[in-house]
Amino acid sequence: MDHLSFIIGYIGYNSAWFLMILVAVVSFIVQWRFKSKFKQYSEIGLLSGLSGQEVAVQMLRAHGIFDVQVISVEGQLTDHYNPETKTVNLSQDVFYSRSVAAAAVAAHECGHAVQHAQAYSWLSFRSVMVPVINIASTLTQWTLMIGVMLLIFSHNPFVLAIGVAALALVTLFSFITLPVEFDASRRALAWLKNNYSVVQTTEEHEQAKDALWWAAMTYVVAALSSLATLLYYASFLFNRRN
Repeated sequence: MDHLSFIIGYIGYNSAWFLMILVAVVSFIVQWRFKSKFKQYSEIGLLSGLSGQEVAVQMLRAHGIFDVQVISVEGQLTDHYNPETKTVNLSQDVFYSRSVAAAAVAAHECGHAVQHAQAYSWLSFRSVMVPVINIASTLTQWTLMIGVMLLIFSHNPFVLAIGVAALALVTLFSFITLPVEFDASRRALAWLKNNYSVVQTTEEHEQAKDALWWAAMTYVVAALSSLATLLYYASFLFNRRN
C-alpha cells in the first residue's frame, strides 16, 4: 500500500508540474492576445464619439444607478469597480478614450455596479470571501516555500499543509470570480447592443464582444494557473508524506 501511495504521489507530482508549465504557456499567449486586441480596438474610434467615462455614466443612469461615481485612476488596465466606495474606476486610457475598447471596458465595469445594485448572488458571495482571501493570500506567500523546506529536511508537513489549505481557498476564489466576470460582460454587451446612441453598428458590437471575450480568458487562465499550483504543492505534500 505504501508503494502504491508513493507511485500515485509521484505521478501526481510530475503531472502537476507539467500542468503548471502548460498553463504558464497558455497564460502568456492569452495575455499577449488580450493586450493585442485591446491595442487594436483602442485605435478604432466609436462612431458615437463617446468617451469611456460618458459610456459608463450613461449605462449607470440607464439602470437607475445614481449613487456610483465614475473616476479616473492611474495605470494601464487598472479598471475595476469598488463596491465599498461605490466607484467605477477607469484607467486614463479608458476614461478619456473614445474608442471601441474604452466603451467595452467601461460598460463591463458598470456591469459590476449593476450586479451590486441588484444583489447578484455570485458577486455577494465573492465579496463575503474577500477578507478571508486576503488572509489566505498572505499565508501562501510564506507557508508554501517554508513548508516545502521543513517537509524535506525535517519531514514535518504541518506548515505546508497550512499553505496548501490557504492556496485551496485562493483557488476557489479565482473560480468564483469567473461567473462574476462573465456575467458583467454579458450585461455590458446586452446594454451596448440595445443602445444605438453608444454603439451604432453591428461591427462595433462584435469588436466590443471580442475585446471582452479575451479579457475574460485572462481570468480563466488565472484560475487554471492557481489550480495547477495547488495540485503541484498538494502532490508534493502527498508524495513526501508517503
